[in-house]
Amino acid sequence: MDNTPYVSIIIPVRNEEIYISKCLNSILNQDYKKDKLEILIIDGVSEDGTVQKIRDFLGRSENNAINIRVLENFKLIVSCGLNIGIKESKGDYIIRMDAHTEYVSDYISKCIEWLNKTGAENVGGPIISLPGSDSFVAKAICLSLSHIFGVGNSKFRTSQKVEYVDTVTFGAWHKELFDKVGLFDERLARNQDIEFNARIRKNGGKIFLTPGIKSYYHCRSNLKGLWKQNFENGKWVVYTKKIAPYCLSWRHFTPLIFVLFLIIFLFLTFFSSLFIILFLIAAGSYILANLFFSALISIKSGIKFFIIMPAVFATLHFSYGLGAIWGLITLRKWVQKNI
Repeated sequence: MDNTPYVSIIIPVRNEEIYISKCLNSILNQDYKKDKLEILIIDGVSEDGTVQKIRDFLGRSENNAINIRVLENFKLIVSCGLNIGIKESKGDYIIRMDAHTEYVSDYISKCIEWLNKTGAENVGGPIISLPGSDSFVAKAICLSLSHIFGVGNSKFRTSQKVEYVDTVTFGAWHKELFDKVGLFDERLARNQDIEFNARIRKNGGKIFLTPGIKSYYHCRSNLKGLWKQNFENGKWVVYTKKIAPYCLSWRHFTPLIFVLFLIIFLFLTFFSSLFIILFLIAAGSYILANLFFSALISIKSGIKFFIIMPAVFATLHFSYGLGAIWGLITLRKWVQKNI
């Protein structure tokens, strides 16, 4: 008798024309039994060629061994897409995947193995960042998102240890978990995974991270895309704090505090020379730290990166901090509309 558990893979997508084929091909190449898999692609009304790419994939005869369904998410929000997939899933286990990511051949089997071995409610691995393109800037962005100065103590980006953590990217769960702790919070356009993992921990569950579960994430390829992404991340960290104050740590607010103090000190320089000194100390300390870590990266990865790394780090930090400030400014209006 075959005791291999049935697994549902959930992939929320929107405008992922560039990456969706790579993602699906990496799933096709998994060592897990194909007749024990279903793939639920939840499309958030994509406006590019994402759906056509999926149709092309489904049209290839070698892909007929996998049960693939495409569902629609008219609300466009990732958490809504995840909930649609969870409700439609038939598997004993659910694994959330991301279209921007490719997965090593044993990704699914390792997720199931570690779920059973540890008894954790959620398992995952640190993502390995890949450049979004072959450009010099894209490679520098990739380096910044894998460094502690860029992303703080974000374990799923920087850790290579086997350990229990506060959150993992994506995730693998027993389906019955959702009966215990509920579905994803559909008010959250971002941070829904952080909030969900915090709810698991509140209910006594554990989140497990192991480098044995490997995936490769394609980063943003230019500074404009990086700025836009992290501005939204900063804004949503404030909204998330309002909804679920239990789920965020100090690292989520470090850019907000730093940028806010810089702005306050700059404004107060008009009234006292003391604040000129404080502003220069704060700004100067950041510049020195930025240059120091940029130099370390450049020594290891190529001296040419020293030209661009300070700008990449500054984009990463200030976009997030300013986004969080904008979140504070718009919080009352957002609460009135959404809570």
